[in-house]
Amino acid sequence: MKIFTTGVLLLASFAFGRDHTSLNGTWTLEPTQSDFGGQPVIQTGTVTINERQGDITVSRDFKYEGASETFFYRDMTDSENNATIHSGKDLKSKAKWDHDLLKVVTTQSGVVTTESYMLAPNGTMTVNVVKPGSKTITLVFVRK
Repeated sequence: MKIFTTGVLLLASFAFGRDHTSLNGTWTLEPTQSDFGGQPVIQTGTVTINERQGDITVSRDFKYEGASETFFYRDMTDSENNATIHSGKDLKSKAKWDHDLLKVVTTQSGVVTTESYMLAPNGTMTVNVVKPGSKTITLVFVRK
């Protein structure tokens, strides 16, 4: 079971001028600090975030427990166009900043998944994944 969906995302611009580049970089999963909410455990994983002039690329590379393959997901956002990406007739993604929280909302086949990326006070990055009918998944990453 995939935790994240693939797709291209667009980001609404953020009017308050906060420095969202603090999430930039490559982050390595800390599986022992993460809560997989009953989903398959990710053995190893990285997330790379790059924001440059309002455009954001989020790339994820995960290997799940018991899986013989690695899953790679890449989302790109474009704040200048303030649009929603439709990939196929049943997949729609949108990203926006909510203060210092990067939220990615993906709707696929009527099911909404929300990913929230935030920098924790201790310097780690926490990603909460919320999907109806499932427990919240909390992933903890350290900067590589």
